[in-house]
Amino acid sequence: MLRRPVSEDGASVHRLIGRCPPLDENSIYCNLLQASHFAGTSVAAEVDGELAGFVSGYIIPERPDTLFIWQVAVAEEARGLGLAGRMICEILRRPACTRVRHLETTITPDNDASWALFRGVARKLETACAESVMFDRERHFRGRHDSEMLLRIGPFARAGAQVSAALAR
Repeated sequence: MLRRPVSEDGASVHRLIGRCPPLDENSIYCNLLQASHFAGTSVAAEVDGELAGFVSGYIIPERPDTLFIWQVAVAEEARGLGLAGRMICEILRRPACTRVRHLETTITPDNDASWALFRGVARKLETACAESVMFDRERHFRGRHDSEMLLRIGPFARAGAQVSAALAR
């Protein structure tokens, strides 16, 4: 079941992310904010009453046509079922995303699963991807974290139900 997260999901989100290396673990407080302040652009997935997936995102304030996907977490037992794509689709068809025509995310160069997920989203939306360095390993992370590559998808002409139909293919 896909649903809008609530603040009570924060601790479960924190545990889920901890079980999904190489995802960066944020504080429980951060996860509480994701599940409450960003609930309209985030999604929780339950399987048998347990949190099995979570996608956090937000509309970039200076660019209301762009949804930034912050993090995608899927429990090991729920992988390979297309859950991540369905969660992204769920967010894109929400009222908060009616003006969205671009999707952005950052991915480390070695995260093959995320590259495949988001390139697949772009293919299904029949639109282009552009890659660039957003946060450089040395300049921004002082060598303590791999570079984060910005992947920008779009523009896509479809909105709401049309996005949902394209991603369901």
